[in-house]
Amino acid sequence: MNQEELNTTENTTEVSAQETTVTEITEEKGKKKKKEKKAKEKKEKVKKEPMDKAKKKKIIKRSILGGVAVLIVFFMVSNSIAASNMSMMVYTTAVTKEDVEQVLSTSGIVKTQESKTYFADIAVEVGTIDVALGDSVKKDDVLFSYDADALAEEKKLVELKLQSSEGGYESSLYKDNQYISDLGEANINLEVLEQQISDCENYVKELEQKIQDKKDALAYEGALLQISLVDWSDQPNSEEYENLQKLIQLNAYEQQHNSEIEAWQKEVTEYQEKIAAYKEYKAEMKSQKSTAEGASMNSGSKSQLEANTEIEKINATGTLSAIEAAEGGVKADFNGVVTALSVVEGSTPVTGTSMITLESTEKVKVEISVSKYDLEKIAVGQKATVTIAGNTYEGTVSKINGMATTNASGTAVVGADIQIDNPDENIFLGVEAKVAIDTAKVEQALVVPIEVINSDKDGDFVYVVENGVLAKKRIVTGISSDDYCEIKEGLTEGEQIVADVTTGLEEGMEVTAIPQE
Repeated sequence: MNQEELNTTENTTEVSAQETTVTEITEEKGKKKKKEKKAKEKKEKVKKEPMDKAKKKKIIKRSILGGVAVLIVFFMVSNSIAASNMSMMVYTTAVTKEDVEQVLSTSGIVKTQESKTYFADIAVEVGTIDVALGDSVKKDDVLFSYDADALAEEKKLVELKLQSSEGGYESSLYKDNQYISDLGEANINLEVLEQQISDCENYVKELEQKIQDKKDALAYEGALLQISLVDWSDQPNSEEYENLQKLIQLNAYEQQHNSEIEAWQKEVTEYQEKIAAYKEYKAEMKSQKSTAEGASMNSGSKSQLEANTEIEKINATGTLSAIEAAEGGVKADFNGVVTALSVVEGSTPVTGTSMITLESTEKVKVEISVSKYDLEKIAVGQKATVTIAGNTYEGTVSKINGMATTNASGTAVVGADIQIDNPDENIFLGVEAKVAIDTAKVEQALVVPIEVINSDKDGDFVYVVENGVLAKKRIVTGISSDDYCEIKEGLTEGEQIVADVTTGLEEGMEVTAIPQE
């Protein structure tokens, strides 16, 4: 016999014993009551006198109280027996399949996605201002206008400046081209002159070497003749001696009046004169080169001149375009609201001064703040529903900031933008808007009511009843709506789980499961 059967037997025995006790008490009371009744009847027969009413009432009262006492004892014994055998009742519900849609509900501030500040592009007197702060304007509406006469005067002045700039640039280029030509001529001539001077000097050196060589040869020949004359000095009257004397005299004359040497010396003189002329012309070319280099523009100067001229041209062209654009008034580029207005009628603003700021109502967003708990739920591209002043719009998560900031409560939050896909004229910038973001959706997912899920240090779980005993069953949850939570792991469709988890349930308790319809 197992433990459950032993427990059942013991309980049955105890109940039987208690029921026997009650029966014995009841039978004993009944016998006693019969004896009292017989004694009373016998007494009445003996006396044959009517009973006093007060005494009769007292006897009835005692009988009733005795009966009530018996009933109370019986009820208490019965409840004790039932309580010792009855387990706690718990309601259960089935795991079902449903479509689950997770929605993040929050609020934010309506702001524009496009803003333009209109600056003073020209320093011209303002004529009229056609809008006021907070006005709603349509695309191409005139915001403000410049004085017509002042515009015409400024336009003429800019055109003259542009003409002057272009003329100055052309003049500078012409002069520079002249200097470049002189410089080119000097460089070419200097190169030729250098070569000519070098060639002439080298040729002169060759001539001088020839002259020297010829003189050395004649001197050597004279020396040999002198030696021969010494050898014949002991025969002064001989023919050989006389011939040697003649040759020595002829050699001496040749050394002084050699025709080749004279021709070479003449040529040396001519080339030296050429070299001198070349060097003089070279000096002139050097001067010309120096002047041209000093007056002509180098690549940097020329680039600077071109850049400055181009800047002046761009500025003038831009100013002319701005003047032409402003001749019909400064107009709105899109539908929007005037959120800043600093232009003053009749004033002449400095170029670059802020005049009007226009914020678009065509490209609108809602800026929201997301806590760290909801951050993982949202993503760019998710659809949303935006409610502004009772009007509903479609929206899309367009941006999630990459860093957190601290809100007024000191909590770290991350900013995100919800782009309004279908804005209209009923949208007001700066007001609060309600936002519902469709963060996730799963069709026909296993779900349980969200309130049946419990959590502890080990994770999420639900209670189930196994063989009359309460047990924990671990689960892995997914997305959740306001009513249901998706179950990814741990449960199957149709499985019964405990629905009421607010009665202090503990694992291992004996319970009686009552399925809910």
